Amino acid sequence: MSDIEKKWYVIKTISGQENKIKFYIENELINNGFKNEIGKILVPIEKIIKMRKGKRIYREKAYYPGYVMIEANLDGEALHAIRNVPGVITFLGEGKGTKSNPVPMRKEEISKMLGKMEDLSNSYKNINLSFVVGETIKVIDGPFNGFNGTIEKINEEKKKLELAVLIFGRKTPLELNFTQIEKI
Repeated sequence: MSDIEKKWYVIKTISGQENKIKFYIENELINNGFKNEIGKILVPIEKIIKMRKGKRIYREKAYYPGYVMIEANLDGEALHAIRNVPGVITFLGEGKGTKSNPVPMRKEEISKMLGKMEDLSNSYKNINLSFVVGETIKVIDGPFNGFNGTIEKINEEKKKLELAVLIFGRKTPLELNFTQIEKI
């Protein structure tokens, strides 16, 4: 019975509880015999790096706080079962009242969302560091590991900066990622 057509829907949930609600939905649907009606249940996350007390802290956080994506066939009782899961507020695109059916996502939205999720889960992108032009920093990665340099330019969008490092008494320009340096 896996040939049932499944569509993607977005569920509005309590923010900060997305993974717990995903777990509840999975259990609710499997325990009540709706295993064939559901496909994937996703909580899009992004990996971030923060600096705290000079140390890098790698974290994951919800990319769409308060939302869970589900691939399902919501005909029949599966829709009712999901609505009754603790923490589920409503489906996106749903009209007022519980009689209307939620609107599935369009194919373009699905492919964009899945592609974005792939990008987010592959690399730590957001680095919350504050650097100032003229500040002296230490290189901690790459061929110039251990050298100190002075920041000359900051590119926040690309998460890169240009700095000048003294090598044999000469200023040498370098372009490094935010992850390759640390404050002194």
